[in-house]
Amino acid sequence: MDVILLERIEKLGQMGDVVAVKPGFARNYLLPQKKALRATKGNMSLFETQRAQLEAENLSRKDEAESVAGKMEGAAIVVIRQAGDAGHLYGSVSARDISEGLTEAGFTVDRRQVTIDRPIKNIGLHDVRLVLHPEVSVTVSVNVARSQDEAVVQAERAARGEDSVLTLSEMAAEQEAMEDKAMEAENEAAPEPDAALFEEGAAPDDTQSDAADAPAADSDTEQTRTE
Repeated sequence: MDVILLERIEKLGQMGDVVAVKPGFARNYLLPQKKALRATKGNMSLFETQRAQLEAENLSRKDEAESVAGKMEGAAIVVIRQAGDAGHLYGSVSARDISEGLTEAGFTVDRRQVTIDRPIKNIGLHDVRLVLHPEVSVTVSVNVARSQDEAVVQAERAARGEDSVLTLSEMAAEQEAMEDKAMEAENEAAPEPDAALFEEGAAPDDTQSDAADAPAADSDTEQTRTE
C-alpha cells in the first residue's frame, strides 16, 4: 500500500514522502495514528495545501521535544524486580514500567515513546532510548536491581568502570565492605577526646576548685557576723 507520510518515520521516510508499506502496518499504525494518508490524488492535493501548516506544527513540536530532551539528558531510574542468584529476572521490564518510573521522577513520558531494542531480563544498568519526536530522541539509564541497596552498588560500580552485575553472595560482600568504609569514615570524622582528661595525676580545673570553695568561704563569713 502506498501512503503519504505526515511526519518523519524512522527507517521509512520524511514528511511528504510517498512510500510503500505493508497493508497491516498502514491500517494498524500509520493511518489510525494520523502519521500518514493513503496516497490518492485527492489526499496528495490536500497534503500540498496543508504542507506549510504541517511543517510549522512539526517544527513547534520538535522544539518542545528538544527542550524536554535537554532536561532528561543523563536521567536514571531504578526498577526493583525479583531475580535469581545469577541475576535473571522472573519476568521482564516493560515499556510501561519505564514510563511510570520516569513519571515518578518528574518527567511525562508515554509508554509508546519508550524503545526497548532488546528485552530487559537481567539485573544491571540498561540504556533505553526515548523517542520524544520523530527527529528527537534521548537515552536514559534504567537500573534494574533486587533492592535499593543493590541499585546503589550497581550504580557506583558502573561509575568506576566495573561490572555492575553481581551474584547475591558477591552483592552481600560488596554491601558489607561499603558499611565498613562508612563506619571508618564516621570514626575518622568523630572529634578525639581531650587527652588531659585521661592523664594520671592531671591538675584539677582551677575554675571548678574555686566554685567548690565558694560555699565554704560564705559559711565562714556568716559565722563571724553571728559571733
